[in-house]
Amino acid sequence: MSAPRKIIIDTDPGQDDAVAILLALACPDELEILGITCVAGNVPLPLTQKNARIVCELAGKPETRVFAGCEAPLMHSLVTAEHVHGKTGLDGPSLPAPVMPLESQHAVDFIIDTLRAEPPASVTLCPLGPLTNIAMAFEKAPDIVGRVQEIVLMGGAYFEVGNITPAAEFNIYVDPEAAKIVFDAGAPLVVMPLDVTHKALVTKPRNDAFRALKTPVGVAVAQMTDFFERFDREKYGSEGAPLHDPCVTAYLLRPELFTGRHINVEIETASELTRGMTVADWWRVTTRKPNALFIGSLDADGFFALLTERLARL
Repeated sequence: MSAPRKIIIDTDPGQDDAVAILLALACPDELEILGITCVAGNVPLPLTQKNARIVCELAGKPETRVFAGCEAPLMHSLVTAEHVHGKTGLDGPSLPAPVMPLESQHAVDFIIDTLRAEPPASVTLCPLGPLTNIAMAFEKAPDIVGRVQEIVLMGGAYFEVGNITPAAEFNIYVDPEAAKIVFDAGAPLVVMPLDVTHKALVTKPRNDAFRALKTPVGVAVAQMTDFFERFDREKYGSEGAPLHDPCVTAYLLRPELFTGRHINVEIETASELTRGMTVADWWRVTTRKPNALFIGSLDADGFFALLTERLARL
């Protein structure tokens, strides 16, 4: 059996972030979480770093190292998403406040130090929120870009267009300048846009399967998805809530569940109309060099089977 893949999860929990983290924590044989770095996004930083620790304790993994990072985007004021995730970011279940400590080091410095200390191309970055921490690390220490094994991120959209503005997906919109730095950096990139995450719908039978685990994790996940499902049903008329961020963890575990294209993706930072848009050359109509594997679809039944089976281990 090969050694587990070393990852850093960069996140702004969020119920779907929480499920992505739980899935990673459930798979220590395959994924070694070097640290969880938190960023402002779905809710402000004091809540995202608290929520990350709540999730680690829910999973029974209080030894996981959690770091607080950037509390605002590089150039603009913070836009948050309490309207989706509730005032805590983890509305739904009633979970106790964490007792495990927050690490004292800044998340950006942890990312830099870790990439410099680990062998080249041995650490995968897994951003589930705005890309502020990753961009700051790349700007502060350009030498680390070439040491990244891969960046597998949730963000952007092409056919599904925008969920926070008509043209932009939330994670990219919150800090487009950071996204541009990351997309232009040259590190291997895998993108989970709304195009794929909107196919990972928690239908009632899938949610019942979480609840039927009868574990604290299973019940909490069911309660979380119940909570943010109300928003998506109302907005999209869909049969359930899309589990955006767990697509990142699932891709690390079972890449064969996903299909996409290696294409050029540029980030719009200037336009009033389309700021934060991921301009994906899906039909390869430009001569711009491909810089990302842009995922378009997934085997949803396989995804939920994996999720339920692994969450049962916690």
